[in-house]
Amino acid sequence: MARWEPNARERLVRAALDLFTEQGYEATTVNQIADRAGLTKTTFFRHFPDKREVLFAGQDTHARLLADTIDKAPGPATPLQAVGAALDAITATFTDDRREFSARLRSLIAANSELQERAALKRGRLAEALTDALHERGVPAPTASLAAELAIHAYYDAFDQWTHPANRQTLTELARHALGELRTALTALD
Repeated sequence: MARWEPNARERLVRAALDLFTEQGYEATTVNQIADRAGLTKTTFFRHFPDKREVLFAGQDTHARLLADTIDKAPGPATPLQAVGAALDAITATFTDDRREFSARLRSLIAANSELQERAALKRGRLAEALTDALHERGVPAPTASLAAELAIHAYYDAFDQWTHPANRQTLTELARHALGELRTALTALD
């Protein structure tokens, strides 16, 4: 593969996942990832600060997408309607061609405590992006935090279901259903 070919970032992500799956996260080096992608170590570090971050490449994009969608929600939208729209936006980016890759990534994270810690940090940052965006809309702190946490909980529940090989529903359908179940559960608390 020529070094000048496009999609260096995507090639690095796929190479890393392949190598982590084949030989383990700890045993894989940045040099090996770059070599597998047909790139240099310098190119790797232009895109990622370390090998752990290669698996969480879309976090900033996802956080921006969530916040932008909340910002663009109609004025009368409730906090749950706004986070529901944000969930629709983020889940629409996960097309069926990403399902197998996502399932492999999920398994890899589940098997490695360092990656689990990083995944928890990502989850918190996504919730923070939603909370901050809701605050910008004038939603008070407890309500904004609760709506954000419900959305993130629904997203991750849906993601787990979506990566299961037998599941054929879209991530958007699953996330809408999960958020609906959480809304119902909220009413049962009183």
